[in-house]
Amino acid sequence: MTDFTLEDLDAIIAARANSADEKSYTRKLVNKGVAKCAQKLGEEAVEAAIAAVQKDRQELTAEAADVLYHLLVVLNVSNVPLRDVMKELASRTGQTGLEEKASRPQD
Repeated sequence: MTDFTLEDLDAIIAARANSADEKSYTRKLVNKGVAKCAQKLGEEAVEAAIAAVQKDRQELTAEAADVLYHLLVVLNVSNVPLRDVMKELASRTGQTGLEEKASRPQD
């Protein structure tokens, strides 16, 4: 197991997003705006889902890493701190997923 955390990745993304490094993929992606970042997240999520259906563990592992990276990029460009997402997740652990879903406002 590794000691690398989502918080570590989030900090790297934040640093690279604000860098002047012309070779940084993160910087280039962030500069394209939230729509492009969200598009990439969606593409990676679909690729992860396909890998799961195909029962390709190695590909799913790689695609899951891409999904997490791109999700953190989307959070960064949307000014949503990872700690807010973690706080939301923590608040949901006191109830079942079905209870949490039922508590959401109905449209």
